[in-house]
Amino acid sequence: TTDFFTPIVDDARDWGRIAAANALSDVYAMGGRPLVALNLTAWPATDLPLELLAEVLQGGAEVAARAGCAVVGGHSIDDPEPKYGLAVVGLAHPDRLLTIDRARPGDHLVLTKPLGTGVVATAVKRGEPDPAVVAATVAAMTTLNRDAAEAALAAGVVAATDVTGFGLLGHLHRMLRASGVAGEVDAARVPFLPGAAELAAAGFVSGGTRNNEAFLRDHVDLEPGVPPVVATLLYDAQTSGGLLLAVPAEGLAGLVGDLRGRGVEPALVGRVVPGPAGRIRVRRLPPA
Repeated sequence: TTDFFTPIVDDARDWGRIAAANALSDVYAMGGRPLVALNLTAWPATDLPLELLAEVLQGGAEVAARAGCAVVGGHSIDDPEPKYGLAVVGLAHPDRLLTIDRARPGDHLVLTKPLGTGVVATAVKRGEPDPAVVAATVAAMTTLNRDAAEAALAAGVVAATDVTGFGLLGHLHRMLRASGVAGEVDAARVPFLPGAAELAAAGFVSGGTRNNEAFLRDHVDLEPGVPPVVATLLYDAQTSGGLLLAVPAEGLAGLVGDLRGRGVEPALVGRVVPGPAGRIRVRRLPPA
């Protein structure tokens, strides 16, 4: 897999860490283990010092090392706009894969990271958000999905996706559509990063989030009373978000306990139900 993007935070090392964790996420989302990676770098060498690029690469190498993934080389080009990411090779057993097309009615939907990275990154680009909010968001984005994936495999989960640019509802729609089922999301149970709701209410909403909302307009039913800010965050385009797992009822308790034992706080955000493929109902409150 491969992924790279322009800076989303001001600190060069943090950008490298986030980009690496984001690139590794696709391997974890399939239940795999990353083995080796190559750096992908675009850099305006005449405008920005190479020492700054070194900080970016150091951040990426740090996260890759934490994943047990060797960075064995890479490629760079001169570009007016800096970009960084990784091309990653991973390994997974064919009998122990997480895929998007095996969600079944009755499965519980479990989310392993809070939402809101998109609005915080947009606020960083347009203004000066609270440093504590940025720090909490960086911590979330640089957390590997390794523990979540390992716990999912141990619990017998077979259907999963990571939550990135298409937002929670976009990635859920893709999983439900591929599985031929529908889903329900309990808006009140979806966790958000500190400060994310306030930033969304202040208008720090990315173009990617607006595109997600437009694309999903005919696939998502919002119950009356779902706050507009909450709806926006459900569409929020994430960077290095968590895993969304479709968990059979018999494996739920074990998975939740295992995740918490690994330091991952799971959120039970909804369920898979029979219905038109890809259709999502967003409930204001969980069913009684």
